[in-house]
Amino acid sequence: MNLHVRSDGAPLTVTPESAGWTYCGLRIVQLTAGESQRVDTGDSECFVLPLRGAMRVEVADRGGTVEEQFPLAGRASVFTAVTDFAYVGRDSTITLHADEPVEIALPSARCEQRLPARYGAAADVPVEVRGAGQATRQVTNFGVPGVWPHADRLMCCELITPPGNWSSYPPHKHDASAPCEVVNEEIYYYRVAGVDQVTPDRTGFGLHRTYTGAEHRDAQLPEFDEFFEVRDGDVVLVPHGYHGPSVAAPGYPLYYLNVLAGPGERSMAFCDDPAHAWIRDSWAGEPLDPRCPVTSADGLVRATT
Repeated sequence: MNLHVRSDGAPLTVTPESAGWTYCGLRIVQLTAGESQRVDTGDSECFVLPLRGAMRVEVADRGGTVEEQFPLAGRASVFTAVTDFAYVGRDSTITLHADEPVEIALPSARCEQRLPARYGAAADVPVEVRGAGQATRQVTNFGVPGVWPHADRLMCCELITPPGNWSSYPPHKHDASAPCEVVNEEIYYYRVAGVDQVTPDRTGFGLHRTYTGAEHRDAQLPEFDEFFEVRDGDVVLVPHGYHGPSVAAPGYPLYYLNVLAGPGERSMAFCDDPAHAWIRDSWAGEPLDPRCPVTSADGLVRATT
């Protein structure tokens, strides 16, 4: 399995088939001003998440009957604001209308239930500051259990890591190896800001590690130990194993969209790598990085430089 999908600048699509697993998918759509595109959800539910630009979403059932229409205000960049979004159930046809040049993420998960479409307001999205010191990062919890219950399997959140900081740390897992109780596939979709700290481009970079331990061998899961340089638009697939850290290179803010789904009830529970779990306790006496939070529904809170 190829765990690192490098961007070639073209809109990206990850399906369960291309990833070699069962549930998670991701599609990136780019539209020019005035352009529209239809997307069939098939057997998957999804979020419509503006990465850049304002748009409108029309949702119809399989028979073509329009059920909902949502305007999405969007944002200038993933590094400038928390965005509003829409949830769309399986067996639907989405029509995406661009009011201006837009880039849209459609994270998805195969599911059994068809739930009605619903709008999510940016002002209702909780922004969490997690970690401490150089492990401080922003977590934007727009589609996680306890915040967004309106989904069958799909779970999503966004993270912004200031330049030089570490995210997804300590390394953790949620898979079929002991002692985990929750199994999830996971997608990391990366964006990297350029010199201006807000406009994504492929000049800067980040780092991502994912690996297995002896318990994965005991569970007869494939072994790997990978350390990737990630650039703007890249994807890392996590079928199982520990993942972390995700590191932002000095000078370049790092964003990633996490997409998770698995066979059980929606839960983002995880197990830390026991070799590094002590680090969480060390944060109690360490100050937060004042650059976080970076964004809110109202826009930039603090610069990341």
